[in-house]
This record gives sequence, C-alpha cells and structure tokens, in this order.
Amino acid sequence: MRGMGEAVQNMKELTTSGVIHNSLRQAVVARLRDYWVLTKPEVNLLVVMSTLAGFYLAWRGPLNVTLLLSALFGTLLVASGTGTLNQYMERTSDCSMRRTARRPLPAARLYPAEALVFGILLSIGGGALLWFEANPLASILALLTLATYLLIYTPLKKKTALCTLIGAFPGAMPPLIGWAAARGSLNAESLVLYAILFLWQFPHFLAIAWMYREDYSRAGLRMLPPEDLEGRVTSRQIILFLTTLVLVSMVPALTGQAGMIYLLGAVALGGFFLLHGARLARSRTNALARRLVLASVIYLPLIFSLMMFDKGSL
Repeated sequence: MRGMGEAVQNMKELTTSGVIHNSLRQAVVARLRDYWVLTKPEVNLLVVMSTLAGFYLAWRGPLNVTLLLSALFGTLLVASGTGTLNQYMERTSDCSMRRTARRPLPAARLYPAEALVFGILLSIGGGALLWFEANPLASILALLTLATYLLIYTPLKKKTALCTLIGAFPGAMPPLIGWAAARGSLNAESLVLYAILFLWQFPHFLAIAWMYREDYSRAGLRMLPPEDLEGRVTSRQIILFLTTLVLVSMVPALTGQAGMIYLLGAVALGGFFLLHGARLARSRTNALARRLVLASVIYLPLIFSLMMFDKGSL
C-alpha cells in the first residue's frame, strides 16, 4: 500500500510539473508573439519586397548574396523598429479603435517601456548593419525614414489630413535603400521606383482610412478631410493618384529600365488596380474599400516582380 501511495504521489507531481511546464511554454510563446505583432510584420513584407526590387534592379554583374541579405535584414530591422516605436507612440489612440484595441500595448499584455527599448534596439541594430555591411548611404536613408515617419508623420495624424501626403515620402523609401545598398548612390532610375511606391500609397491608405473612418474619428486621427462625409473628395483623390501611378509605371519600359513584357504587365496590372478604384469611387462601401486594399497588396509585389523579371540593362 505504501509503495502504491508513493507511486500515485509521484504521478501527481509529474502531472503538476508537466502542467506548469506547458503553461510556462505557452506564456513564453504568447509573449514572443506579442513582440512579433509590435513589428507590424504585414507591413514589413512589402517593405522587404520593395527593398529587394531596388537592390536587384540596381545591381550589375554576379549577385552578391551576402550584401543583398545584409541590406534586406538591416532594412527589416529598421522597419520593425519603426513599427514598434509607432505603436508605442500611438498606444493611447489604439485603445480607442476597434481594429487596434487588441494590440499588445493597448491590451496591456506588454509594458510601454518594453516596446520602447525593443524598438530602439531594433532600429539601432538595423542602422548599424546597413552602415557596416552595406554602406552609410543605405543606413542614413533607413534612419531618415524612421525619423520622418515617427517625428513628422505620426504626430501630424492628429492635426491634418495632409498626413497621408507627408507620410508617403518616408513610406516610399525602401526601394531607394535597396538601390543605395547595391550601388552606394542614387540616380534618376531609382527615383522612378520611388515614385511608383509613393503614388501607390494613396489608394492603399485612403481606402483603409475610408474603411475605418469611424475608428479613426473616435481616436482623433485626421486621416480623411473632415468635410468629406460622403467620400467624394477621397474618391477623386484615389482616381487621380491611380491614374498617375499607371502612367508613371510605364516609364521604366520607355527608358530601357525594363522591357516589353514589363510594359504589357504594367498596363494590365494598372487597369486591374484602376478598376477597383473606380468601383469604390462609384459606390463608396466598406466592402469595395476592402477590395481596393486587397488589389493594392496584389499590385505592388507583382509590378516590382515584373520589373525584376524583365530587367533592362541600365
């Protein structure tokens, strides 16, 4: 009987130990997941893709894989730091919006100081990696993007709807970072990539702003013109920027930066993107705004992929 009792006790201890171990593991995984969410991975995917396009289109000769990976990882670290610090700065506003209220900071799963330190370390690490493994220009462009995004664009969101215009300048920087990492300088061809990403941001972010206009209003963020209650001004802006984007996207083929395959693809993708913008302009519903956002995240990787596939000889 005594031996059986000891066996039962041992089983209980093992079970308790297993439960504690499992709970601890789940807590660690949940915490790591929250840190991951702070970096805005869904945004970083497009950032890395745009950086890759800039690097590949600038590079001549056999590809330097080590330099490419350093450029991509360094840019990713700075972008992750920017996203983290942005959430740190906007944690109060995020509490007021349904779409962001469950983020780690407004939901109090992480302390603000943790996010602040994490964001600073990511940013410094990324800037240093670009400086020493790529070149100072790439590092300066990445850190300039961080500074303008956090110190100019983010505060302006509470002051004026022009914040989207201001934020588009740092937002279009990833292809230039990639280009600078590859060549150590910028030129007119690199600015075409910048212009494509600059213009792409307006239909993308204006559609998001229209879809979540009530959320933004509750948080005091002025992402849309305050008098544009029916969305007519916003719709006209979307069509204007989309039309300009389609025209600018043809420039690489006209200058020899890309070939005929790219040109045909750019026209087709531009028509696809513009069609979704026109539908939203005609019937300004949240469902159509969501489709335009989806069209935008399909368009951008494909337009840059086409350009890389049909790369010219400049």
